Order: sequence, then structure tokens, then C-alpha cells
Amino acid sequence: MAQTMTVAIVDDEPDMRESISQWLSLSGFHTETFPSAEDALRSIGPDWPGVVISDIRMPGMDGMVFLKRLMGQDSGLPVIMITGHGDVPMAVEAMRLGAMDFMEKPFNPDRMTELAKKATQARRITLDNRALRRDLSEGQQVMSKLVGASPAMDRLREDILDLGQADGHVLIDGETGTGKTLVAHALHAVGPRASKKFVPISCAAFADEALAVRLFGPVEDGLPAVEEARGGTLCLEDIEALSEPLQARLLAFIADQGQPAETRIIAISNARGEGRRAEDSLRPDLFYRLSALKITVPALRQRGEDILSLFTRMTEQFAEEYGCEPPQVTAQEAAQLLQAPWPGNVRQLINVAERAVLQNRRGSGSIASLLMADGEDSHTADATTTEGKPLKEYVESFEKMLLDNTMRRHKGAISAVMDELCLPRRTLNEKMAKYGLSRGDYL
Repeated sequence: MAQTMTVAIVDDEPDMRESISQWLSLSGFHTETFPSAEDALRSIGPDWPGVVISDIRMPGMDGMVFLKRLMGQDSGLPVIMITGHGDVPMAVEAMRLGAMDFMEKPFNPDRMTELAKKATQARRITLDNRALRRDLSEGQQVMSKLVGASPAMDRLREDILDLGQADGHVLIDGETGTGKTLVAHALHAVGPRASKKFVPISCAAFADEALAVRLFGPVEDGLPAVEEARGGTLCLEDIEALSEPLQARLLAFIADQGQPAETRIIAISNARGEGRRAEDSLRPDLFYRLSALKITVPALRQRGEDILSLFTRMTEQFAEEYGCEPPQVTAQEAAQLLQAPWPGNVRQLINVAERAVLQNRRGSGSIASLLMADGEDSHTADATTTEGKPLKEYVESFEKMLLDNTMRRHKGAISAVMDELCLPRRTLNEKMAKYGLSRGDYL
């Protein structure tokens, strides 16, 4: 729905204010009147949804000072100045300062209507473009957190961009710690509802009665989740924890919305990989409504050398936080990282990276010991190895990680990288080309 534009009329003469307001109201505009510039500034701020018609000569703050204040807080706001006899040079100066146009008294009402129409159309375009840029920026920021160059992550990003534009409800599943909530945020941020609310609710965090109130009301303060998210996205985490009566109410809510749905529902299931499935916990009619579109977030062990790049990024961030050097990963440790089953996925890797930095600060311990400790904690029989890979893959993954780390440390200084790795220029260039590394990324 197009945003309603308001025409603010600022004039110290009551008869002039009312006559302009009456004429524009009869012409279909929504108007608001102010007896002074000071009063108007209390209501008109950046991104204000409307335009301004202001007299130049007013007591207190005159129209020229008022214009400068308006332009200072929002240079894209259309301002039309009203001038008296002899004020035309002042009006020309006002246009130089940013006014859209001016009308000389006595003015033609039809010209005033034409200018107001032109101004409100321009303002709507400006605000729409700003909102679009904000939405794109937020979408790009969320998508940038989905780190990884593996085919599995490429497919995930493509799925998010495709399904983000769709209207259907979405079911996200995947093992614990894979980043399903981040994927839900990304789906919202890249879609047409990005400027609307994203309301996350954990179905496992409430007792049944409290969850019913939080979702459907009545609530003592604010709105229930289904109303708060209206027009935007309602994200239901741990959807399998929803009781049968609440499943029925959610199904009725979905049915009442019709097609396309006013509010999009993103359901997150944490049952995958734990011997259960979302379809085993939900009534079939609700499951098929929620899983009209589906995304399965890949497990970390399926992401290949992403493991090394994520580990490197995390250790660098923690090292900066703790004020120490990140640990240097050996070829053997790189192979161990790649072979580990990672039952806790990215969340587990972050924990291991932090502990590796703390160990390195103390000058003791190893990455292998951290992986084995995690294996014991999770009671996993094959805690330190998974399905084997050819030696060549491990070597190439380690080589790429080593080149990336060294280039990052020396900020793309090729001579320093050649010296540290004892590589001739031609060999370094060939390996960088092989692994898709560019010097410009490190400058």
C-alpha cells in the first residue's frame, strides 16, 4: 500500500493557513497546519512522509532559516515557499538553498495543487528508494554472515535468495548449531517484507498456556505475536514443541489469512539428526502448510574446507578480543579439523576456536586435545574421525588455508609472503590462481 503523504502548511496568518488547507483537502491531499516554523520542526524530522509549504516572512524563525533547518536534517524534503510582493529574489535564493519551487501571492490555486502533486510524488519516490536501500543493505549484512565457499553454502545462499522473494511459508531444518535462525533472518531480510517486523518466538521456551497467550493473546501489554508480526514474518523456532491444541490454532490462523498470506511464517525444526522429524511431531495438514517451501541447512562436516576458513576467522576474532596472537594451525591439525564429525556444527567450532586461542595464550594444549574432549562430552564413538577423504584434498585445503592466513597477516605484501613461505613469485601466483585468492582482497 502506498504511503499517505501529508502537506504541512506553515504560515503565521490563520486565514492563509486555513484557505490553503481547505483547497488542498478538497483536491484530495491530507494536510496539517502549523502557526510557526518552531511548531512545524517539532513534528517534521528526517524521512517525514510529506512535503512542506511555508511562508517566507514570519515572526520568530522566518522561512529562510526554517528552510535551512529542514535541509540540514533531510535534503530530500520538497519545500515550496510562499512569497509576497518584492520577495521573489529571496525566493530564488531559497531555491538555491534547496527549496523545490515558490508561489507568489496572490497565487493561482490550480498551480498550488499542481506543485503539491509534483512534490508529493517526488517525496514518495525518495522515501521508497531510501527504504529499498536500507532493505538491501540489511539483507547484504545478514547474507555476509553466511560464510563459506563450499558448494553446500553456495546452494544455501541461492535457496535463500530464491525463497526470500516467494510468498509461501517456509520450514527450515538441520542439525543443531548449523545456523538455522540466521537463515530465517536472511530469508526475511532479502524479501519484500524486509521493512516489516521479524518476530521470533521459541515454542520450547514457554509452557503451553503462556505460549498460547504470547502467540494469540490476550496480552496485558503490547500485542500478541500474530498481530505484532502482521504484514511481516513470524518465526517459530522449535516448531515440534507446539502442542496439538496450539497446532490447531496456528492452522486456523494460517487458513484465515488466505493467499497470498499477509504474514509469512518461518518454522524452524530442531528435530533433524536426533532420530525425529518435524513431520512426526506436527499434524499433517499443518506440516504441509508450513513446509510449502523448505530449506535444509548443511551440517559443518558437509562443508569441506569451509571448516578451515571458519576456524581461522573465529580464532582471529577471539585473539583480537583477548589481546593475543591466534594459534598457527599445522598440517596435521588442519587434517584433524577436516576429519572431525562436528556434532555441534558451527556452534561447536566457535567454542573450539575460543578455547584454542585461550590455550595458545597460555602456551599449552593442542587442537587435537580439544576435539577429543568434545568427542568425550558428546559420547560420540567416532569423535575424531569421519568418512575418509583422499590425502590430496587434505593437502590442498591446508595449502589454501596457509596461503590465505599468510596473505592476511602481511596485508597482501607479496614479497613478505614469498619470503615466509619460501616460494618463487611464479609458484605463488599459480597457487593463488588455483585457489581463487586475489591480492586485492588483502590490501
